[in-house]
Amino acid sequence: MEVVNAIGRRKAAIARVFVSEGTGKIVINKRELDNYFPSTILQYVVKQPLNKLAVAEKYDIKINLNGGGYKGQAEAARLGIARALVKINAEDKAALRAEGFMTRDPRVVERKKPGQPKARKRFQFSKR
Repeated sequence: MEVVNAIGRRKAAIARVFVSEGTGKIVINKRELDNYFPSTILQYVVKQPLNKLAVAEKYDIKINLNGGGYKGQAEAARLGIARALVKINAEDKAALRAEGFMTRDPRVVERKKPGQPKARKRFQFSKR
């Protein structure tokens, strides 16, 4: 099996995922998963598609992550892994979609508007 690649995005984070056959090693930006994401919750989020299909020990995964915060990065990696697994085996798509791993979350930060301190907050109104 050759290397399968996919892209996952969430908020401002972009994950380029490369999946190959191996022993279940996940490397993010040349660091181990538990080193890059010390939080066990975020490690769990990244591994969710692999655990759902019970293939966690079957593939080696290399991820290039940039942009966003740690939560957005973890969810971008999850989407990228799910998309790569579907490229490998198309029958898995229904199971991953049912869990919501195939859906790109479209919510992003609203832009700041001119004449306001933030996106929706207004400066204090003064009648006189």
